[in-house]
Amino acid sequence: MIAEAAHARGLDGLTLRDVADDLGVSIAALYHHVTSKDDLMRLAAEYSAARVPLPVDTGQHWAVWLYEWAEYNRDAFLAQPGLLAQYMEGAIPAEAIAGNLEAILAALVRQGFSVTEANDAYELVSACALGTVVVAIREREVAAEGHGSAEALRQVVASRGPDALPHLRHLLDDVAAAGRLPFHRRIATVLDGIAVRRGDDPRRIDELLAEAAST
Repeated sequence: MIAEAAHARGLDGLTLRDVADDLGVSIAALYHHVTSKDDLMRLAAEYSAARVPLPVDTGQHWAVWLYEWAEYNRDAFLAQPGLLAQYMEGAIPAEAIAGNLEAILAALVRQGFSVTEANDAYELVSACALGTVVVAIREREVAAEGHGSAEALRQVVASRGPDALPHLRHLLDDVAAAGRLPFHRRIATVLDGIAVRRGDDPRRIDELLAEAAST
């Protein structure tokens, strides 16, 4: 109940008083079950992460498997931005991570990766996914203040001469016309590099990820 109440509140700015009030108990009563705010945040982080369905190993291509885990990481952290801080601070215990990592490595090893190669591939994909999360959270917070980062950059460009910042001007025009690169194509950039090192055809990787992203 404590973890569920904390999850419902959201991890950003979460306090023991918030959870106690929502449960209709005193803070002293909470201390019978959690030892500190850090302990509360750990419980909430574990509960929040468990709410996002885990990828299921059905023998899918290694690139699709890694893409599904990238989606999982993205969705888990976007659903609870405060979870990212808990992850960065090491508040999510190793016990909660070990089983998932074992499953990830096992599926990749079956498809010809060494254990080290499998871990390196997962870390690269995860880093890309988390980078996307950071950008999305930042954009969300900026938008809540009534303006976007792209708009702020356009104002800077507009304040300069017509020949100033030509590459940034071009980029802003491209983003306005085509939008940002879709998530699956960002991940494909990483997976294409892994494919080349393995001797796989990166065009096949792009096809598989486009299909996975559309389902």
